[in-house]
Amino acid sequence: MALSAGSPPVASTSEAFFGKLYESKDGERIRRCLQCGDCSGVCPYGYLMEFPPSRMITRLRADEFDEVLASDAIWLCLSCYACTQVCPKQIPLTTSLMTRAKEELLLAGRVPAELQAALENSQRYGNVLGQSPRKRSEWAKGLTPPVPVLSKEHPSTEVLWFVGDYPSYHARVQGVSRALAKIFHALGVDYAILGADEVSDGDSQRLAGERGLFEMLASKNSQAFGKYKFFAIVTSDPHAYNAFKNEYPGLGISYPVWHHTEFLADHLDALRPLLTREVKARVAFHDPCYLGRANGIYEPPRELLGAIPGIELVEMAHNRTMSLCCGGGGGGMWLDGFHWEKAHTRTSEWRVQEARTAGADILAVACPYEPVRFEDAAKVVPGAEGLLVRDVAELLAEALGE
Repeated sequence: MALSAGSPPVASTSEAFFGKLYESKDGERIRRCLQCGDCSGVCPYGYLMEFPPSRMITRLRADEFDEVLASDAIWLCLSCYACTQVCPKQIPLTTSLMTRAKEELLLAGRVPAELQAALENSQRYGNVLGQSPRKRSEWAKGLTPPVPVLSKEHPSTEVLWFVGDYPSYHARVQGVSRALAKIFHALGVDYAILGADEVSDGDSQRLAGERGLFEMLASKNSQAFGKYKFFAIVTSDPHAYNAFKNEYPGLGISYPVWHHTEFLADHLDALRPLLTREVKARVAFHDPCYLGRANGIYEPPRELLGAIPGIELVEMAHNRTMSLCCGGGGGGMWLDGFHWEKAHTRTSEWRVQEARTAGADILAVACPYEPVRFEDAAKVVPGAEGLLVRDVAELLAEALGE
């Protein structure tokens, strides 16, 4: 339709997208792209994406971004920070370009069904698994001494343990929560959990393009935090850690936060004498994307593992800044079927193969997405059937004396 005289020009898709990028932190850095292609080369699924990051920027500059948004391959992005890590111009590709593109697809209603279900569960129940909030602390039933819940105890503690969705509800990951509770008790940590007051941190939903849902969940957690007095947050989830450290402060929600491996490494002098039981095994540690690349925490988990009697640490080919993603980030945890349909392989399988090649008996992890993904992968990777997957907290709890 022709514009009448004086009608404002209609912005192209590319211009509109550039405008949204400028709303995000450092989004204007996109213009600095050198088109070196490093981001596309390091992307785990870059070889399958019609428009990996560098090609997306090419189309954006050419005012052809409609082509990018017509492709569903953007959902292959795992938000693993690998592209951001290698960019010579330090463009925040993960949090600006890729997340914003997913947001556009969400607004257009072009969302894989399994991801849509997780987002709807987050909105309705406050967790991606669609479980009742009243059951959030059931994992702790029967533990001795009991795990203190703030709403049932005095409303004050030194450490607020933010448990998270999978550690609260998933049967496999609940074991990590019980192990961490055992360690806290052994160290005499003054801690408590929120129980039913806690909802998802929302960080993975944000990285899947659902900024509004993230802000809603953050607001609910903020209200819960405000009901009690505490001095720091500890969480076993790197995604929650990233949210509390880097995203919540922008919403006016700011508290000191520790990942559980950071916190326990800081208490290693007190913990070390308690680790009297030998765990004789060759152990490879997997660096989670949101603990390592996103937040620069590499050594605390290795320090803890090195303190366990009998453990021999080995490194996989990809480690620290170049670690392979487990495949769960950026909504990948809820896009497994979509990824399999596109790739007929999973990054978790590549990682298990690396652990096997390194001669590891145990693949140690520090993120609640990983026990589930790597144990499933070990069942299908030839020769990896005997590989054990253990969170660092589980290995520490095993090494505690009676």
